Formats: sequence, structure tokens, C-alpha cells
Amino acid sequence: MTKIALAVLHGIGKQDELFSEQFSYRIRKKFVENLPPFVQNPENELVIQPIFWGSVFQQKEEKIWKDLSSNGALHYSELRQFVIHFLGDAIAYQPSSMHNQNYEKVHHVYAQGLQELSSKAGADSPLFIAAHSLGSVITSNYFYDLQEIPDRLPPMIKEAALSSPIERGETLTGLFTLGSPLALWSLRYLDFDRPITVPSPHLKKHHPNLKGDWLNIYDQDDCFGFPLKPISPGYNSAVSQDMEINTGTFPSNLTPLSHLHYFTTDSIISLIATSLGNAWIRINL
Repeated sequence: MTKIALAVLHGIGKQDELFSEQFSYRIRKKFVENLPPFVQNPENELVIQPIFWGSVFQQKEEKIWKDLSSNGALHYSELRQFVIHFLGDAIAYQPSSMHNQNYEKVHHVYAQGLQELSSKAGADSPLFIAAHSLGSVITSNYFYDLQEIPDRLPPMIKEAALSSPIERGETLTGLFTLGSPLALWSLRYLDFDRPITVPSPHLKKHHPNLKGDWLNIYDQDDCFGFPLKPISPGYNSAVSQDMEINTGTFPSNLTPLSHLHYFTTDSIISLIATSLGNAWIRINL
């Protein structure tokens, strides 16, 4: 049987390697509920790989806070640490005209994650991605480079992971962008109308009966998450649906803090798990 592969990316802010542990547990549990009862060891049919790209910046962000606060003259220390981790990720990730060191390091972590996912799930397993916040921007950039400029990928990416269909993005089936600020990245370009293609143009070669889509989920109280279809005609066509879902619980679900609760919202977990289960059924039964 063909397994389903799911990559999970966190957003901006201080994270750790266990950022997706509860989310993955609940996704897997719901996924199993969607499979027929005769499937043996159904929990093994879904392989989940967290991609902890924040490791690239975490040590430097902690050091800059230590240096800046060493004289004890700064007020609101907890808020300032939040700002450093929250905005620091977005600032540090941006490529520049001179060099793309951090951009390439983050993408190298991404490549390694897909390489590991490929080895666990199978080289041509359907690939789904759940990407929160800045993780959705990183995902967009990473797959844009794979799809549009593969000849210009940096050596570290080419050497790390381009040996299987999953690693080359050929089996990309579904993308869930959660609380995505991707719309704001349109401000960096005069013409921001070349979104990635979901599903991959190569998917039919590997799984001719499989369908896929790009679902963008946002909370109307989340000041960092936006709809994507209004960006341009290209995004209107590429994104299957902008879906507004109330994230978190009272009272944070009525505030911008809703940005932090996409991975804990039942309806989002159910929606993603159902999509994964339907894909498994479509290719295996």
C-alpha cells in the first residue's frame, strides 16, 4: 500500500523541536478514523515529518536578546523577547541582493526534512504540507524554486535532497496554509502573480487518479493571516479556497492571539485528516 506523507512547518516565534507533537498525534488519530476498519495498522499509513526551520535563527536571536538586555535598561522584557523571536525570523529569512545565506540555510533544513520524509514514507508517496504563518511563505518560496528555477538551486539544496519524487516536489498533492502572511510579501515585488502550482504538474505521472488542492485557512481576528485569492488573478486561480475558521478558544479566539492556535483547532485538524484519509483511499482501494 502507498503511504501518505505530511510535512508540518511552524510559524514565526520561539519554537522547539516538539512544536508539532500534539498536532501530529491528533492528525494521526483522526486519519485512522477515516480509513476502512479492515486496514491493518492504519496508523502506519500516515508518515508525518516536522520541519523545524526555526533552528537556523534561534541561537542568534537568543544571543541578541542577551546582548541588548545586558545593562538591564529595557522595559517590557517579555514583550521584547517576543518581538525578537516573532519579527526576527521574518527579517532574517529574507534574501538580499548580496547574499542569500539564511534563505539557503532554511531551505536546506526543508530539503533535509523532505529527504527524511521520503525515506520513511516512500519515494513517490503523495506529499501534503501543513504550513503555519511564516512557514507558509517559506513553503511557497521553496516550491517556487523547485518548480520555476531548478537550474539555479544552490549546491547545498541540490546535494541534500533531489533524488526522489517527493524531494523534487513532484508528488506535492495538497497544501494547507494556516494564518498565512503571504499576501504581505506581494509588497516586495512589482508583479506578484506567479504562485506555486498545487498539485504539482508532475503528480499525474505518479498518481494519475489523485486530485489535490491548495486550501488557505485564516481567522478574521488574526492580524497576520490573510486571504490569498484577492492578491492577483494568478493566486485566485492557484488557491482552491480561502476558508475563514475561528481558531482557539475564548477569549483568545476573539483577538489577534488566534494566530497561535491553528494547530490546536479541532475543525482544522479534522479537515486536514479527512483530506489525507480520502487521498489514501483513492490511491489504495
